[in-house]
Amino acid sequence: MTIFGTRPEAVKMAPVVRRLRESDDFTPIVVVTAQHRQMLDQVTGLFGITPDYDLDIMRPEQSLADIATSAMRGLYEIVGEAAPEIVLVQGDAHTTFIGALAAFYHRVPIGHVEAGLRTADKYQPFPEEMNRRMTSVLADVHFAATAGGRANLLREGIDPRTIIVTGNTVIDALLEVKGRTDISPVAGLPPLGGRRLVLVTTHRRENWGGPMREIYLALLDLLGRFGDLELVFSVHPNPAVRRVADDVLRGHPRAHLIEPPDYGPWVQLMQRAALILTDSGGIQEEATALGIRTLVLRRVTERPEGIAAGLLTLVGTDRERIVSDAARLLSDPAPSGAAAGARNPYGDGRAAERIVQGLRYYFGRAQSPPDEFQG
Repeated sequence: MTIFGTRPEAVKMAPVVRRLRESDDFTPIVVVTAQHRQMLDQVTGLFGITPDYDLDIMRPEQSLADIATSAMRGLYEIVGEAAPEIVLVQGDAHTTFIGALAAFYHRVPIGHVEAGLRTADKYQPFPEEMNRRMTSVLADVHFAATAGGRANLLREGIDPRTIIVTGNTVIDALLEVKGRTDISPVAGLPPLGGRRLVLVTTHRRENWGGPMREIYLALLDLLGRFGDLELVFSVHPNPAVRRVADDVLRGHPRAHLIEPPDYGPWVQLMQRAALILTDSGGIQEEATALGIRTLVLRRVTERPEGIAAGLLTLVGTDRERIVSDAARLLSDPAPSGAAAGARNPYGDGRAAERIVQGLRYYFGRAQSPPDEFQG
């Protein structure tokens, strides 16, 4: 059984679901909690996934407690009814921990995809850092994306025999989508006409309020400093994000506030970007894979590999720091995307294949674990 509820989880679990469907050993049962309804449906449609169970828990401005209680009530019943051999959860969303806890209550084994991400600060990112730490305590098999993830798990006393380094499944999804020719571009955006594209996403709870306003004011400063920029901001549906974005940026002729695009068009936009600014985890990996220079709008990141590769820069939410670092990169004559051919520290497109082989090994249906990803 695979459980996910948000767009990033869906993107990362879609390759796993596909590999499980192709396998002679497993039949996946897909469960979605859908705390982000529209954004989730974009991905399930793109990858041809029809959920077997849909909790549809999305409610306007619901709290973390609302999400947790609604998800637990539904997932506990579904795990009991379906009686799966194993429950797979991904990453660090509320769905991840609650799904693992529901499986634990039924004494069903748990596999954690993208295990081992850590910042060592329980409030950064919030609540994701604690969701993934608590999931690791419950999990029986840990599919770490990188060697760094494995090292984090070992430091916490996780049995090394239960850890498999797979690469990140988001790279599987990215490589598939970027090669597709049936994807329409985002509608309503003006042609660049020689201008440079800057992409923005923000949604982290720890950035809500004042920090988010600082970010958006920095974007205004950049538009004022660089007349050749077109800013495309994929605005998260949460009202806490939308209110501030509208207040600061709405109305600027080169600031385009758009609904979150389908994943396919979003990948197309990333490939055209001169610079990305984001507080997302998955976009850090995708941008690194595409060779796009990216400012990470957080104080800490659980993805240091992209920083080591020279493509990610931690800038936090300080207005002056964001403007200074963005201006430095935008003034650099080296084109963004130039490092796209370099070795990707996050994956090689075979993560889902390794996960399925790891499951075969866990259940005694294969004599050896998969060859691990060497990032």
